[in-house]
Amino acid sequence: MVKHVFVTGGVASSLGKGLTASSLGRLLKSRGLRVTLQKLDPYINVDPGTMNPFQHGEVFVTDDKGETDLDLGHYERFVDVPLTRKSNATTGSIYQSVLAKERRGAYLGETVQVIPHITNEIKDRILALATDDVDIVITEIGGTVGDIEILPFLEAIRQFRKDVGRENVFYVHVTLVPFIGPSAEQKTKPTQHSVTELRSRGIQPDAIVCRSDRPIPKRLKEKIALLSDVPEEGIVSAIDADVLYEIPLVLHEEGLDDYLCRVMHLTEHEPDLTEWRALVASVRAAEDDVHIGLVGKYVNLPDAYLSVVEALKHGGYACGARVMIDWIAADDTEGLLAEGRLAGLDGIVVPGGFGVRGIEGKIAAAGYAREHGVPFLGLCLGLHCAVIEFGRNVCGLAGANSSEFDLHSPHPVIDLMDEQRDVVELGGTMRLGAYPARLHAGSKVREIYGEEVVYERHRHRFELNNRYRQVLEEHGMRCSGTSPDDRLVEFIELVDHPFFVATQAHPEFKSRPNRPHPLFAAFVDAARQRADGRSPRLPIEAPPRPVGVG
Repeated sequence: MVKHVFVTGGVASSLGKGLTASSLGRLLKSRGLRVTLQKLDPYINVDPGTMNPFQHGEVFVTDDKGETDLDLGHYERFVDVPLTRKSNATTGSIYQSVLAKERRGAYLGETVQVIPHITNEIKDRILALATDDVDIVITEIGGTVGDIEILPFLEAIRQFRKDVGRENVFYVHVTLVPFIGPSAEQKTKPTQHSVTELRSRGIQPDAIVCRSDRPIPKRLKEKIALLSDVPEEGIVSAIDADVLYEIPLVLHEEGLDDYLCRVMHLTEHEPDLTEWRALVASVRAAEDDVHIGLVGKYVNLPDAYLSVVEALKHGGYACGARVMIDWIAADDTEGLLAEGRLAGLDGIVVPGGFGVRGIEGKIAAAGYAREHGVPFLGLCLGLHCAVIEFGRNVCGLAGANSSEFDLHSPHPVIDLMDEQRDVVELGGTMRLGAYPARLHAGSKVREIYGEEVVYERHRHRFELNNRYRQVLEEHGMRCSGTSPDDRLVEFIELVDHPFFVATQAHPEFKSRPNRPHPLFAAFVDAARQRADGRSPRLPIEAPPRPVGVG
């Protein structure tokens, strides 16, 4: 029977439930077990697709057109298993489903209530992943124990152990053990209160992952075990890791996976962490610093570009480089160029996004990369910016723009496809999920991928306007990858440039630390080559926290 692991969190948000679930998935996969993961989010939005990145971070897109929580990106990067839209459910989607059933008469006139109808729907979402080709389903419950929004999810997973059998369910609770500076002590009281709250909802944790900035001594583990009724071997010290992908090794050293396997009678599987240890060793061994400018409008919240940043780091792993991100706000167009904000960079990335704010700064960044021979990678909106800049300044198309930003542009080099217009005006959706692209012979992208046809994930509505393809190509921009029917441009590149590539897709979603995406690996390698011989730069500070939204 399929086993189930539930990961909850307490005390504070952003403790790393998603990374804990991902790391546990990697450890179990290293034992030869077939693992899949799921995130249950308590917010009432149906999905994150319309949520502001300042509030939610990036939207992670699955092959089957799902717009999902960013934790699914962690899951895929750690476990290297493609997930589906079934791996993310929200309170909004659950209530939407229940209400639709009620309208269809599925409940035969019953009074629809949180228990059993909402909780049954939650359990159905969990069971939907328990297929014949899966051994373990890891489900992360979003939010923090004590939040009012989380109660139906806690009740559902409480009932779940009774439904499928005690031996088939394992509860992991992630909590905080803070260090109090004036008294120079680590305090367990927040963890005690969090576990008490969880137990008041009928859930007794099997393991407690204690987040802290320093190791938790044995005496504190014993105290937590005594007061939470969890065996001491189930109390795990998870200190801050300077290398993200070291977390599975930290949890393994603490014995979490061994303990879980014994409790769930999976002891016949032994872990093989050879590849993962080699990955972490290669990350630590990197010597060359490569400085990449990421030009966007959400740079005050790095989670908005989480997959892009991780894919860049993966590209660095492939060529022995440490990628240093220079967060550049796209809003100040003039400052980007006049103040030399882009000078000294080894590479420039313009990531995806929506809306007109900051667009001229992104266009300016693409132009700077083109004129100064700086390796450039454009992702989705980044392709639009590169095409707009090239149209204006190389092809002589004065006023060239995207109709997303200027409906009256004399040269809408980026536009809706004709057949899209009526659909979009009626509220139609974007081009979402995995689509094929045919890479043209002799192109840089064909060389990079090493394949003629590739599949990448998309999340956009506007396309390169085919009426301008000829003039763009006549001036040196190559449409190097198109849809199989040649109607949609998927990749562009500049012929006479060290590395200038943009794609309509989001390849960052398919990059893995032990299997970097070829496009990011090639881009970072080009930036590393540019960096050779440069004098070191000072460390780049982390971006400030957000001060507004937009």
